[in-house]
Amino acid sequence: MSDVNFFKADLKELEFTLFEQFRLTDLFSSPPFDHFSEEDARMILKEAHHFASEVIGPTLQSSDRTGVQKTEDGVKVPPEMHELWKQYYEGGWNTLSMSEEAGGQGAPNLLGIAVTEMMSGANTAFQMYPALTNGAANVIRAFGTPEQREIYSAKLDNGTWGGTMVLTESHAGSDVGLSSTKAVPNSNGSYKITGNKIFISGGDHDITENIVHLVLARIEGSPKGTRGLSLFIVPKFKVNPDGSLGEFNDVTCTSIEHKMGIHGSATAALAFGEAGNCDGYLLGGEREESAEPGEGIRKMFLMMNGARIGVGVQSLAVASTAYLNALSYARTRKQGAHFRDGRPESGAVPIIEHPDVRRMLMEMKSTVEGCRALIFFTVRLMDEATTLSKSDREAADALTDYFGLFIPLAKSFVSDMAVHVSSLALQVYGGAGYTADYPAEQYMRDSRIFPVYEGTNGIQALDLVGRKLTQNGGAVIGRFTGEMAEFVKALGGHKGYEAESAALGRAMEGFNVVLGKYMEFFAQDKRELVLLTATRFLESMSKTLIAKLLLEGALTAEEGLKNAAEDSQDAQYYQGKIATARFYARNILPTVFSLNEVLAEGDLSAMEIPDSGFSLAF
Repeated sequence: MSDVNFFKADLKELEFTLFEQFRLTDLFSSPPFDHFSEEDARMILKEAHHFASEVIGPTLQSSDRTGVQKTEDGVKVPPEMHELWKQYYEGGWNTLSMSEEAGGQGAPNLLGIAVTEMMSGANTAFQMYPALTNGAANVIRAFGTPEQREIYSAKLDNGTWGGTMVLTESHAGSDVGLSSTKAVPNSNGSYKITGNKIFISGGDHDITENIVHLVLARIEGSPKGTRGLSLFIVPKFKVNPDGSLGEFNDVTCTSIEHKMGIHGSATAALAFGEAGNCDGYLLGGEREESAEPGEGIRKMFLMMNGARIGVGVQSLAVASTAYLNALSYARTRKQGAHFRDGRPESGAVPIIEHPDVRRMLMEMKSTVEGCRALIFFTVRLMDEATTLSKSDREAADALTDYFGLFIPLAKSFVSDMAVHVSSLALQVYGGAGYTADYPAEQYMRDSRIFPVYEGTNGIQALDLVGRKLTQNGGAVIGRFTGEMAEFVKALGGHKGYEAESAALGRAMEGFNVVLGKYMEFFAQDKRELVLLTATRFLESMSKTLIAKLLLEGALTAEEGLKNAAEDSQDAQYYQGKIATARFYARNILPTVFSLNEVLAEGDLSAMEIPDSGFSLAF
């Protein structure tokens, strides 16, 4: 049963970001993307918009209300998920960015991300199932033996089986190195797996006939910590040599989490080997050098990094449709008198006429479009590296490292902004937004998980300041500051952008001061000052980069405006892009000024307070 379809996407905005600002078609001039054309890409984008709007969108509320149920007959997902899964795989959407060598369509990830954004915005709980399945297939394809690739990846790719990533344990949380799940060698080369995992998205369901779990476990005798972890293929049902299903593999769902949001996603607690009959297979096989025990976390990072970008896309998707729904409501909801003209004869004006509502809409619009630019910028770096991988290995590796710098931003900042934008959207609705009659409350509930899973945002910030800033001797962050300096100088030469150039320059001056302070803190063994401020540093860097990307978009829009007919929709769109960039540079970027001052100050009061100073209540 389907409900009201609230999904909204701005196809014009997606096309501008893809084709005009980030020049998707430039990628088509080099292998492995040279079999694509702009016509192909635009057609795919429109088909994806139709599929997300007409097929996935109507299932959002009904699947949320039904939720996932653990029954005597197994775990049952909302009925809509079965038909969505079928149509998704029949449409080949899972293969869009898969390489041609692997049997996919070989499109740039940049196009794939745009498609995924729309589908996640339509029903993010559904999109999690194929996303995790694709991730598991990619890891097996990258590190598995030929037999493992043939048996598992093929059936994950065509949707016959589902896939998961299995890391978290109740006593360990994000500290994966404390994992206690064990792997004991069998005589036939497999391992007996025993342990309990929690918070496993798609961990058990009835969409597919089998579920392939990628499980981190410690082989007996392996070192403590993450370096002692290995990665195993553990199917729900054992698989015969010919690929057919065998007996139950002793993977038991002990519970389905009752969550604040994403109710259509089966978040399971799993017990492996309760009856002593759970077999796992070391990814890569015993004879493969890449399969040496202890290599598990490195292999899992392929899926984890993809998932972190995926969370950023989920966050962007929900924020975007939340904004567009709030905008639609503001255009039609009439309330109050005009602040200048008084009350009209009709009795009230649309609330979009009220300045505070316009402020909220502009904050949402600029944040959503800025976050989209951040993600598309990041993913394009990965595509560029792919085009260089055979012709210039050194340049490709440098771009890959640069891409890695922005993963924490794409995951953390965008997910924080999804919650913020969803909250603003609910505020635009007023009291109506707090009810289930409108989608804002679900967007608020669904988005709140994004800053938490796939590595909490605090952990992402620590990765940024602890690893990325010093990577390659500081060359990676140096490339960022150099490119920012070049843009600030170039922007100052554009008439009408002097104020924006000055603001961005001031933000970068403060950012560079903080970088210097961080080096001092490390040298003086005051690392707690870096750890205390890492989250704020990530926020500062994200806002500064987004301001730059939005202003780049504004300059692109200036060119488009020259060729647009006066008062046409295209002209109004370009004017909107320019106004949005100015708003962000003048209203949101300045918050970075004080943020950088706080970062450089080196305040330790949060560390100096005694534990009992927080409260004597308990």
